[in-house]
Amino acid sequence: QVQLVESGGGLVQAGGSLRLSCAASGSIFAINAMGWYRQAPGKQRELVAAITNGGTTNYAGSVKGRFTISRDNAKNTVSLEMNSLKPEDTAAYYCHLRNGDIRSYQDYWGQGTQVTVSS
Repeated sequence: QVQLVESGGGLVQAGGSLRLSCAASGSIFAINAMGWYRQAPGKQRELVAAITNGGTTNYAGSVKGRFTISRDNAKNTVSLEMNSLKPEDTAAYYCHLRNGDIRSYQDYWGQGTQVTVSS
């Protein structure tokens, strides 16, 4: 089984920075993608950023230039550096792992960590 354990998050003023980290354990395939989603109250969960084991990244338009995703394949960890935070970034942030390739994969989620940006 696979487990994702998140850390980071918290309360920050607008314009500030936060760093989220996530460690995956268990049976992790060599081909995978890790990333972060977020969900604000009353809204659907949305992709924030993702990164493949090969280093290809994908960002939501709303965070491009402000957030940076990175990973350590040897440690199966993924981090999200969030700068110039805005009140609209307030949400529960979830670590995500797509374990496997496009033909056969399983999705796993962390428990979520709250990010609150005050104006």
